[in-house]
Amino acid sequence: MALANSAVALPGGHTADLLSTPAQAEQWLARRDLAPVGASLAEVCATRLRSLREQVRSLLASRVAGQAALPAAVTAFNDAMTRVPTAPLLLWNEKTGPYRATPHPTTAIVEHALAVIAADAADLLTAPDAARPAACASPPCNRFLLKHGRRQWCSTRCGDRARAARVYARLTATD
Repeated sequence: MALANSAVALPGGHTADLLSTPAQAEQWLARRDLAPVGASLAEVCATRLRSLREQVRSLLASRVAGQAALPAAVTAFNDAMTRVPTAPLLLWNEKTGPYRATPHPTTAIVEHALAVIAADAADLLTAPDAARPAACASPPCNRFLLKHGRRQWCSTRCGDRARAARVYARLTATD
């Protein structure tokens, strides 16, 4: 869900993209323990992350609307999930003996991050409570949220904005 919400539509037609540069993409991944600090991502890596974000948004939007997903989005997810090993492999240290780890060399940082993100999103979309994802009900917000009770908005700010718009619409309708 965090990747889907990393590009936010703001009032006045503005947007905030947390992945707009390789440095921002690196910081975003590092904050989520998906890449080491100082990984020095290239633009192609940031572009791949933004591309997966659009596929995540597409699949969430399809789920929320109760419509079939675009085949390209499903293919992109499956491709991201299968590029790196996700099962911990058996490795052997001469001093400490056997251990398991999921290798992801520094050349595959982005592939590993994309695989983890895609797998998490696939789990969200196929979980028993997969009906919980919802789109924020406060235009122009484009974020997704997990419904809890009657919650319709991604944040208090969006809820306040929606309530203020309703009040304003009532006041101007009676004038």
